[in-house]
Amino acid sequence: MRRYGKHTDEDDIRSRPNRKGNRPRTHIRPKHEDAAEGLVLTVDRGRLTCLVEDRVVMAMKARELGRKAAVVGDRVAIVGDLSGDKDTLARIVRIEERASVLRRTADDDDPYERVVVANADQLAVVTALADPEPRPRLIDRCLVAAYDGGLTPLLVLTKSDLAPPDKLLELYGDLDIPYVVTSRAELEDGGAADRVREHLQGRITAFVGHSGVGKTTLVNALVPEERRRTTGHVNAVTGRGRHTTTSALALPLSGADGWVIDTPGVRSFGLAHVDPSRVIHAFPDLETGTQGCPRACSHDEPDCALDAWVADGHADPARLYSLRRLLATRERTDGD
Repeated sequence: MRRYGKHTDEDDIRSRPNRKGNRPRTHIRPKHEDAAEGLVLTVDRGRLTCLVEDRVVMAMKARELGRKAAVVGDRVAIVGDLSGDKDTLARIVRIEERASVLRRTADDDDPYERVVVANADQLAVVTALADPEPRPRLIDRCLVAAYDGGLTPLLVLTKSDLAPPDKLLELYGDLDIPYVVTSRAELEDGGAADRVREHLQGRITAFVGHSGVGKTTLVNALVPEERRRTTGHVNAVTGRGRHTTTSALALPLSGADGWVIDTPGVRSFGLAHVDPSRVIHAFPDLETGTQGCPRACSHDEPDCALDAWVADGHADPARLYSLRRLLATRERTDGD
């Protein structure tokens, strides 16, 4: 073949000049064995605030990670400038394996799942007993997401001075979920924070709840100094003074060993990503009874083996009712 007066062969076609001094591409990736360990505290438009030892470091995702995204709570490997000085930027080159994942979708028919928090041990579901009215179906959905992602749930009921907690607690009594009941006065004087803190010792706890329930007020009481210090650093670097609950934020628990992760207020909690077969793992007293179930059993059909298992006295009927109520949340809207 002749082109521009030169005879070309296969090697000429495959080999292209190295323009602008760029190195040839290679599939061999550096191992970054000298990378430092970091914890992602918050994510803001491609910039990740990370804790490296005792320093807050700004970082961005390295190109070799491709589409993998780090979220709050991720343990990551970081290289580059780790001084934490103003206007410095490090690179996240590896995201370590996650121990747990809290995920949600926008709606039940939305196939795209969003990872909210990684590596949390516990999910604190905050709801008001009045003003706004409690939404049990939204609570149920948060519980399903917690069980599915490997998190232990905790119920935090606020504004008990406006309505008693008995009716709502009765709905969840058979799930054996720990709970804390607080009033508006306790939120203001710190009493609520003291009692909630007892459940947070030695754990990473993500807080979730819809607007107006007092979630952020409670988190502020749990980590007053750390929130001001961390958000001040973030705002200084990004140049923005955004409201802190527009993105998840991890903060060390004041006066105790643990972490608190404040998440944005939610209006809905889609569960399109949840495989109903995994929810049974949160019911060990019922799980053994599923061995006689037909393949792909929904655990709410005529030939489900759990009915006979409970009738024979192996588990409390209320527990089976609770399981089926949680599984049914995928068929209902959050406002039900």
